[in-house]
Amino acid sequence: MITKFDSLFAGHIDLDNVGYGGTPVNDRRFPNEQLATVFDKTEAMAKLMDRMGYNTFWMAEHHFQPEGYECIPNVLMMALHLTHLTERLRIGCGFNIAPMWHPLRLAEDYATADILSKGRITFGLGRGYHTREVETFGAPLLDQPANRELFEEQVEVIFKAFNEESFSHKGKHYTLPPNVPYRGYELKELTLVPRPLRLPVETWQPIQGGSARALEFMAKHGIQGMIGGGSADGGAMHKTVLAWQEAHAKLGKHIELGERLAFGFHFFIAESREAGMKEAAKYYEENMKMFGELRLVRALTEEQIEIMRDPKRAPTAKLPRIEGAVASGGFLCGTPDEIVEHLKKLEEAYPALDRVSVSLSVGVPKAVCLEQLERFAKEVMPAFKKAQAKEPALAK
Repeated sequence: MITKFDSLFAGHIDLDNVGYGGTPVNDRRFPNEQLATVFDKTEAMAKLMDRMGYNTFWMAEHHFQPEGYECIPNVLMMALHLTHLTERLRIGCGFNIAPMWHPLRLAEDYATADILSKGRITFGLGRGYHTREVETFGAPLLDQPANRELFEEQVEVIFKAFNEESFSHKGKHYTLPPNVPYRGYELKELTLVPRPLRLPVETWQPIQGGSARALEFMAKHGIQGMIGGGSADGGAMHKTVLAWQEAHAKLGKHIELGERLAFGFHFFIAESREAGMKEAAKYYEENMKMFGELRLVRALTEEQIEIMRDPKRAPTAKLPRIEGAVASGGFLCGTPDEIVEHLKKLEEAYPALDRVSVSLSVGVPKAVCLEQLERFAKEVMPAFKKAQAKEPALAK
């Protein structure tokens, strides 16, 4: 049963001239003052979500983006700031990109945030998808096997640091502690100071490719998975849910369909599905321009990616359209009742699913983001709160 509603904000500033016929991604440049408006936008969204009863506001770690799409470089710092401006809302790291960190520095920073926020910040990990970011920080991304190998060792280190009073680690990338003399003895173990107060640490990771290796690694470490975000369709999502269940079964862990998962959707509420698609199409297309070339939309061909760079060809070319995304179930669009109906069907198909994340495409301006999040809270979420409230009475 769906009991928690979240939203993920990648950190886009307000953009103009969006869509396939708008400004090409690589032509966008904004002054620092405009890029910094992302923080006011983030604060406004978090405050509204806190008032309206959302569970978690997720933010993404990104770097070096003068194009204005993903402009929050330190989600732990921003998350702690937001806990001072809100009362109940959880703030999620969606996600800290481990290859751009030393794992012990990331573990320390999260532990500090956990303590100072009194447990309101949710930990999240990712491998990264921007070569400009990951490779600039000295980690591999073009070499995907090397990226995965590094990430997996970093996760091992982070969880050792979280869960053990003292620890050591010797792997391909890290020897912790180093073999050095210290205060008259040979250093053999380290203690993370501070460690998180709330153990085990609730940890989330995005599921993109959904390989057996990745899912089994997450299951082994008790990491929960977030599927979707606007590019995945219903069919792909279902295959991932089944693979997720199988990965846990291989480790002797039985989970129900939808358990330990969050489903992510982009959404747009309007007076009709057609009106919503008409209004949201340009934002969907801007999202596709931004993420398609990063290979996060696997169905795109190289030719389509090239066409999306050309605002003269793209509007009439055979490219992904919002109509297809809505039809496949990856984009929730229409009246509140239509969105409720879609989510109720998910509840029936995935009985253990308890968390859904609804987000706005990149390029949606601040005022529209706030209006849409408020409408969703007022006109969609109550349908699920009522169902939750009735459950104890039915049990009697």
